[in-house]
Order: sequence, then C-alpha cells, then structure tokens
Amino acid sequence: MSGDLGAEVVVRAAAATLRKYRNLKLILVGDEDELQRLVGEIVGEDSRLHIAHASEVVGMSEPPADALRKKKDSSMRVSINLVKEGAADACVSAGNTGALMATAKFVLKMLPGIDRPAIIGELPAKGGSVHMLDLGANTQVTADQLFQYAVMGSIVAADIAGIDKPRIGLLNVGVEDIKGHETVREAAAMLVESTLNYVGFIEGTDLTSGKVDVVVTDGFTGNVALKTMEGTVVLGKYYLARAFKRNWLTKLQALLASSVLRQLSAELDSRNYNGATLAGLNGIVIKSHGGADAYAFQHAIDTAITEVRNQLPQQIGTLLQKEAA
Repeated sequence: MSGDLGAEVVVRAAAATLRKYRNLKLILVGDEDELQRLVGEIVGEDSRLHIAHASEVVGMSEPPADALRKKKDSSMRVSINLVKEGAADACVSAGNTGALMATAKFVLKMLPGIDRPAIIGELPAKGGSVHMLDLGANTQVTADQLFQYAVMGSIVAADIAGIDKPRIGLLNVGVEDIKGHETVREAAAMLVESTLNYVGFIEGTDLTSGKVDVVVTDGFTGNVALKTMEGTVVLGKYYLARAFKRNWLTKLQALLASSVLRQLSAELDSRNYNGATLAGLNGIVIKSHGGADAYAFQHAIDTAITEVRNQLPQQIGTLLQKEAA
C-alpha cells in the first residue's frame, strides 16, 4: 500500500505474475475495499489470488521506530507476519526501506551467525550482472560482518544468476593488499582463509567490469556507489539525447541507430534489476524500489519466487556453519 505509485501497480504486477506461474498463490495485503475494487478491474476471478486486510499504512518518510511501535496492523507488518506464520513463503514490498528492515528483523529474527541483515541488489555489468551488498542497511560494519555479507552474497548470486562459485571482491580504494582501512584488510584476510571464491580487492571502476560476481562493502559506501552508478546512466542518456538532437544530420543518425538505441536502453533499464534481497533474515523479504511500475514490481516478485525455490535462508545457514567448522 505504501509504494510511491500506490496499490494499482502491485495488483497489475500480481496479474502478470499469475499469468506467468500457473502453480503460484499470491496474497495482496492492504485496504480490503480498495484491493477488491482493483482486483475486480484488473484481474477478475482467480482462486489463486487472496486479500488480507490491513487497516494501516506505513508512510514513506515515517521513522522506522514509529512504524514498528505504532503501526502493528500496517500492510507491511501483516505481510511479514504471514511469512513468520508460514502462511506465505516470502514478502515483497515497495514501502519504506528502513521500516521494512526494522519490522522484518523484529518479526523474523536473524539467522544464526548473522549479526545484521544486509540489502543486496543486482546491477548490470559486462557479460551479465553483478550483485552488491550492503546497499544501505548498515553504514558501519565490522570485518566479521563483511565476511557474513560475502557468504550471503555468494549464495544469492549463485541462486539468482546460476553461477557456480561466484567470484567475490571487496570494494576498496585500491587493489593492493596494503590499501584500505583495518576493517577491510581484516575481512580480506578472513576471506582468503575461507572456502569462498574470493578474488581480492576491487576499485570503483571495476564494479561493472565483469571481474567479479559479488561486491562486498559497507552500507554507506554501497549506497553512494549505487546512486552514483544510477546518476551516471541518467547523465549518459542526457548527453546522448542532446548529441542526437543537435541538427538535422544528427537526427537522421539517431533514426538510423534507433534499433541499437532501443537495445541499449533495454539493457540499461533498471526495472530489469528491481528487487533487493534483505539477506540474513530467518525468512525471505524482497524490497522493491518505491517508484517501481508494474513491470519492475513483477521482477521483484520473480526474485522472491527464485529465492523460495532455492530456500535461500537455509542455504546461507548451511554455508555459515561450514565456514565456522
């Protein structure tokens, strides 16, 4: 209910997802009257779609602590409670990120061996994609937590991208062993001794190079890197459009290159990567971008389905036990 574009986006994504997966059941959580109206208009009759009423909504700017204490019947809280109770296998939300993280951590608890959850997202890269974490959940971390992120990132990349032994890199100010602060160097030493496929430090220029499948960093650095990448894509599109509109000749060139430009736009479309995993929880919670349209939200649901099928929390727990042995 609390995404930027409202419940209609979620209902349209639900309709498309039900057409794609024949053995899927979906529960829409929120204001029952509004959801019934939207389902009637968009979906029609479908026994696989259910509505769970929630009388409250968490605002996008609402402090997480207030949402946790005062909004116990919010659509977000009810959704996560359904996962806790086993009535749902995963929760997908486009709502307030901080409130979602705080509520999920409080209700579902952490996996044994994980200190804090991390936000992991998929980004375009040469030859495919790269998974990066943390994207903003924890601005200050320890070496142990960076190691835990590497474990979680390895499992998610293997499940989502189908990569055997994903290559893991630690984001740093240089690739030399002596570079970086003590925390990142200590985490590197731990990863070298692990069974993970750790390839070493990487710099910001390597984020999309295809050299690694998983980028591990703290939430402050990861969020800044993510927003910088998104801004660079927007800037590149701006300059490209301006160049093609310069005169009649460049407009003709744009017309001749239209198919290439459409393909480029599709490959860089952030909607194809929507759906960040709140990794480390004893349950599956996917965070959709707040401004996601139906196409993007459907991708977030796809991510949840993949993680349910692969039993993501159980895989993370098993690998952590293996590394601790």
